[in-house]
Amino acid sequence: MNIIIPMAGMGKRMRPHTLTIPKPMIPIAGKPIVQRLVEDIARVVDEKIEQIAFVIGDFGKKTESELVKIAESVGAKGSIHYQLEALGTAHAILCASEALQGKVVVAYADTLFKADFKLDSNKDGIIWVNRVENPEQFGVVKLNPDQSIEGFYEKPAEFVSDLAIIGIYYFKDGAYLLEQLQFLLDQKITTGGEYGITDGLQNMMKAGMAFHTETVTEWLDCGNKDATVTTNQRVLELVAGSEKLIHDNADLDEAIIIEPCFIGEGAVIQDAVVGPHVSVGAHTVIKNSVIRNSIIQQHSYIENQIIENSMIGSHTSLKALARNLSVGDYNQIED
Repeated sequence: MNIIIPMAGMGKRMRPHTLTIPKPMIPIAGKPIVQRLVEDIARVVDEKIEQIAFVIGDFGKKTESELVKIAESVGAKGSIHYQLEALGTAHAILCASEALQGKVVVAYADTLFKADFKLDSNKDGIIWVNRVENPEQFGVVKLNPDQSIEGFYEKPAEFVSDLAIIGIYYFKDGAYLLEQLQFLLDQKITTGGEYGITDGLQNMMKAGMAFHTETVTEWLDCGNKDATVTTNQRVLELVAGSEKLIHDNADLDEAIIIEPCFIGEGAVIQDAVVGPHVSVGAHTVIKNSVIRNSIIQQHSYIENQIIENSMIGSHTSLKALARNLSVGDYNQIED
């Protein structure tokens, strides 16, 4: 089994946080979004993952090294591929063409999920979906009476289905997917000026390939600051008890920690109330503050604050009263 993770996007909805790191590397409960995605997929596929191919932009060698380590953490080889032009999802997958062989999972790195199924890898193709209350805002699938997929519909104005595509796909034959996506590029078949995976799926269905669905129990979005803070909250709830969330080397001095919280290595919490649902990165210092439902990254300094529903970047100094923040890396806010 191979996994392809297209993640070359600019992450504009997450600025200023994505000015210094790619969105999939933003930590959720102490782990990058993409690492949690990889771990969740590994649990669902329930078989050996040979290769994880990350399709990125110009993210730098440090990020590339971290991605390879994420693949190795689940026993897979990590490979780096580049998409330097935003030409669409089909083009992004083709950038990792060497991984398009045998069984393949394609997963976009801006979403997390909770699932209680094991993948049936004998099926031709499986689209992972989630039931939503507002299907007009999503790409959805409509099912035949035998529960195979009848068609794909992008943001239908009238009700077609409430099964929204979450951006994770399984293909039994990666080489066939490669052939179909390459056909789109060769014939210059685009939607909205981009080469899209959905056009490839439609062609595969017309050729007789049967797609089915698996429904996740939760779909956790990381598309913008508020969604990411909410996802951090839910992931902390889900992993509490199964992951060690407070590092042994964290310094908690007259601190009240209302769990679930993640407290990273070397973090200092002094005369402060932290939690619930707070993630504090390594070597961040928090003094005389109250922090709830927030993500604070590494090597930051926070003093005399009341912070809620916020994201604070790395290497940030914050000494002025503030609420509901979205502060990027290397910022300073003082009285």
